Amino acid sequence: MTRNNLRGTPRPKDAHGIIKKNDGSSRSLLAKDLTKFQIRSYEVGSDQAVTIETLMNLLQETSINHLKAIGVWSDGFGLTREMCKKNLIWVVSKLQVAVDRYPIWDDVIQIDTWKGAYGKIGICSNWTICDAKTGEILLTASCILVMMNEETRKLSKFPDEVRSELDEHLTNVILPVVARKWSPRDEMSIVDHVRNGIMPRWSDLDMNQHVNNVKYIGWILESVPRSIVENYELASLTLEYRQECKLESVVQSHTYVMVSNNGKIGDYDLVDCKHALQLETGGGEIMRGWSIWRPKQYGNRLGLE
Repeated sequence: MTRNNLRGTPRPKDAHGIIKKNDGSSRSLLAKDLTKFQIRSYEVGSDQAVTIETLMNLLQETSINHLKAIGVWSDGFGLTREMCKKNLIWVVSKLQVAVDRYPIWDDVIQIDTWKGAYGKIGICSNWTICDAKTGEILLTASCILVMMNEETRKLSKFPDEVRSELDEHLTNVILPVVARKWSPRDEMSIVDHVRNGIMPRWSDLDMNQHVNNVKYIGWILESVPRSIVENYELASLTLEYRQECKLESVVQSHTYVMVSNNGKIGDYDLVDCKHALQLETGGGEIMRGWSIWRPKQYGNRLGLE
């Protein structure tokens, strides 16, 4: 069964199909892209709300489709023609997400995505998800993408040839990227929750032959205490990706709960956590992150007995 993918209503065009930026220069109408999705029953969790992994997969899908729509996509995972020539691939450097409300089964959501330049090292993908009926913004997200050489697996500078392919499709508006310092030790009380022996499956690999970045979110949740998962929902998430994870890797997930009372979860309005994914052999860090959890907004969301 394929997803019901409903394209948004086309925006008006002028005689040349071009819109003007605030600075007077021109941008293609496809600098932004709108896509509608209907939430399926297999995309929601036990609390009847869509899972954070599903939302991240939808963001990834719309971002790649956007590159195809503007005509720079050539092959692979959203690669441009010049990237293919230079053997370059996209990798996620940083991701941040803020969720105001989770859609539920059968809701129709609209995803708006656009890209902007991010200094000299990469681009910033941006998204908003809103309720297609009311226009209420449900989620905002941004992601920093940089380039890696597919053969050497080392980060690469942003070639001018690739930049010229993308430049006319990049906007001047990007969502703010928050800089945070990460340390599992600070003045707050901390309890370290660990999940050992996480092993990637073959289906976890993407077209770039490494574990897809969305899978890391599921691995983070493996070490989040059950008392948090059952009573709270993820309000915001910031992730920094440090190195690749391959099929043969064995991963250790750490969640550091930042609360008082020796880390016990009580009637808190918000719960702060820090996260780390590490290789069990050698201890190399794959990812670090932060999350904020709030009490679940609804009990029985669908009104079922």
